[in-house]
Amino acid sequence: MSNPKKIAGEKAAEYVKSGMTVGLGTGSTASYMIQRLGQMVKEGLEIKCFPTSRESESLARSLHLPLLKENEVNRLDITIDGADEFDPAKNLIKGGGGALLREKMVAIITDFYVVIADESKQVEQLGAFMVPVEVVPFAWQLTARHIQALDAETTIRESEKGFYRTDNNNYILDSDFGAITDAEELEKTLNQIPGVVANGLFVNIADKIICVSTDGKVEEI
Repeated sequence: MSNPKKIAGEKAAEYVKSGMTVGLGTGSTASYMIQRLGQMVKEGLEIKCFPTSRESESLARSLHLPLLKENEVNRLDITIDGADEFDPAKNLIKGGGGALLREKMVAIITDFYVVIADESKQVEQLGAFMVPVEVVPFAWQLTARHIQALDAETTIRESEKGFYRTDNNNYILDSDFGAITDAEELEKTLNQIPGVVANGLFVNIADKIICVSTDGKVEEI
């Protein structure tokens, strides 16, 4: 049986060439891409990488991928990352893995942004997956009420140790807006709420989506 996530991750790695600066996404699909890049570096590929999470950084270091320091990054040639949902316009919901702020910071400095996903992430309209919203811990209940005023139900994400903390030490409010008719407008509205650090709507960012079906068929969008 084929592994769509592995196929997508390894297919995307083919876009990486020597001399490139590479943003490393976060999540199970992205991990296959990072592992493939580790093999390619071992075989002579020369790149510099910038991870979007501590998790991806740890994996990259274990594979001896050369990493850029935070103060060394201005632009990236390519970033490869996963998504929780994508629509026909290549708009995304991301943040299921909790790295949405760093992922968005990396995305907007990237020249060529590649999304890797299995076919279960492909939807006609965003919104079946809740939109993660990263918020500061201070008075997070107030921020939640502002989001709820947009006709959303919010759930604070939890872990075994209590409220889930991002790599930036913030909370995540998973927010259910139902079917999202205007992702661009909702993204802007959420960003204007005091207490919101970032939201999981990635609009007009993806350049290419590599989507793999359960039988291993690759579609590039």
